[in-house]
Amino acid sequence: MKKQPFVTKEKLEEITAQYPTPFHLYDEKGMRENVKALKEAFSWNPGFREYFAVKACPNPRLIQILMEYGCGCDCSSLTELMLAHAIDCKGENIMFSSNATPAEEFVYADELGAVINLDDITHIEFLEQAIGHIPETISCRFNPGGLFQISNDIMDNPGDAKYGMTEEQLFEAFRILKEKGAKRFGIHAFLASNTVTNEYYPMLAKILFELAVRLEKETGADICFINLSGGIGIPYRPEQEPNDIRVIGEGVRQVYEEVLTPAGMGDVAIFTELGRFMTGPYGCLVTKAIHEKHTYKEYIGCDACAVNLMRPAMYGAYHHITVAGKEEAVCDHKYDITGSLCENNDKFAIDRMLPEIQRGDLLVIHDTGAHGYAMGYNYNGKLKSAEILLKEDGSFELIRRAETPEDYFATLDCFPVYEKMFKKM
Repeated sequence: MKKQPFVTKEKLEEITAQYPTPFHLYDEKGMRENVKALKEAFSWNPGFREYFAVKACPNPRLIQILMEYGCGCDCSSLTELMLAHAIDCKGENIMFSSNATPAEEFVYADELGAVINLDDITHIEFLEQAIGHIPETISCRFNPGGLFQISNDIMDNPGDAKYGMTEEQLFEAFRILKEKGAKRFGIHAFLASNTVTNEYYPMLAKILFELAVRLEKETGADICFINLSGGIGIPYRPEQEPNDIRVIGEGVRQVYEEVLTPAGMGDVAIFTELGRFMTGPYGCLVTKAIHEKHTYKEYIGCDACAVNLMRPAMYGAYHHITVAGKEEAVCDHKYDITGSLCENNDKFAIDRMLPEIQRGDLLVIHDTGAHGYAMGYNYNGKLKSAEILLKEDGSFELIRRAETPEDYFATLDCFPVYEKMFKKM
């Protein structure tokens, strides 16, 4: 599959005339088409709801677009809960899935009426002490341990993950919660990350559906929803085939009718907590080539760095790169594409074959719409970039301004250096 940017060189030049690089750019049209496809894929389940994983792309303007299609928010921290509340996402439209959770975050989630998803059996007592009761609607996170495999391929290692309860703990947790007044139960599991296969969700669904049947039979708990969480990935590499969400939805439906319906559980709602799948392909990092270096290798230095996109530096993750306006040019030059951090792993690509790059060329780094801006940081005093929405009609909107030096120093307002540099007279 050939990866093409969703924006032309001409449009980028129009945007950069107003907003300097680097910036993250998002494709409204692509996001809307994708969320509609997800809704259609699970339309067979009347209670279906997508809880967008806020951590993937915590921009309220983008989340509001998803909310137009009935999506809720999956939150994992106080500030994510605050963001959800600020855009009028509240009540059971919020799923609070956290771990090692401070008491005040449970209190705030309860005040908002969020569905709390408990990560550990010990959190039952902790939650009760924090908020003074057990909510009538509650969810628990399951970890089956071991390795998770599809065919002969190991997809991930749940047994090494810090999340979730063992099966024995889950049964005990449901009994305790029921005794303490819980009336509506859900189960949740996340067994593999960024899977590019249509088989993952149906396999996970079968595990959770069979578990739900046993739980309801043995504990008497009324299981109202099953949260398949995230894990549906995107094709970062051109040779990868994208997931087909309609095939995935149909696969889950078949397992649902095979396992839940015969058990008298045909009214259970299916929830998802997708992040990467929802926004990942619909964002890109736009950066400008500002230096070239010829030593033992050929380097192109950009005005973006790992602060703007840390996945390549942190994981060695692949992100495709297009040189704007040279989409059809021959890729006959080998480059390392680097940023300016004082870290040798600050590279967006290593030994990447690309068209010849000249200073001033705009580079489009693909698939940064999830875990791109969100994972940014301020090492070396670098400032986080702007976020811009490319709207369906071709216009564009600044949806987060770039950080300024004043933002960087703002938390030092108790020191004279801040007053000397920035205090308004």
